[in-house]
Amino acid sequence: MASTVLMPYFARFSAAYPRIELSVQVTNDSVRLSEREADVAIRQTNEPLETLIGTRLTTVASAVYGARDYCAAVKSGRAAEKWIGVDCCEYHRAWTKQAWPQAEHEFYVDETSLTLGALKQGLGVGFLPCFLGDSDPELARFREPEKQHELGLWLLYHRDLRNTKRVTLFREHMQREIKQAAALFEGAAPASN
Repeated sequence: MASTVLMPYFARFSAAYPRIELSVQVTNDSVRLSEREADVAIRQTNEPLETLIGTRLTTVASAVYGARDYCAAVKSGRAAEKWIGVDCCEYHRAWTKQAWPQAEHEFYVDETSLTLGALKQGLGVGFLPCFLGDSDPELARFREPEKQHELGLWLLYHRDLRNTKRVTLFREHMQREIKQAAALFEGAAPASN
């Protein structure tokens, strides 16, 4: 998310506020905001920690995607349905296990960008956030988004920083940017899909 859809938002913030240092770090581990490891965190979750305050920016929908040709071949019966084994986060791991309970995979990945690359190579189908899947012309939706696969996108911070100018400016900037792109995050597929 940070290197794709969010990066232009970060760039525009840096251009608008050059005196505010913006350091972006990406990790699947939770940054300890209470220990001031960062001023803010952007997290996909439906249950942010009670010790933090923040703003729900939008809903992130996910769907099952595959390479266009592969999806067409499976739907017409010319290819067998295969799923990519995913170990990038607990959400995608659990959703994949639920959708493909036999847990037989010929190919495994441990990061979302690897899932994207594997899907584009026709190695099977798998879950992707709609903002990634719908933005890639080589992919097609194999299954539509379902409510159970939605996550909130939160901008979180320690309560002591809620009135800090840099945090307020960043929060307001991200709210404006993401509001303009809500359809992309929420899975409203472009007309071409």
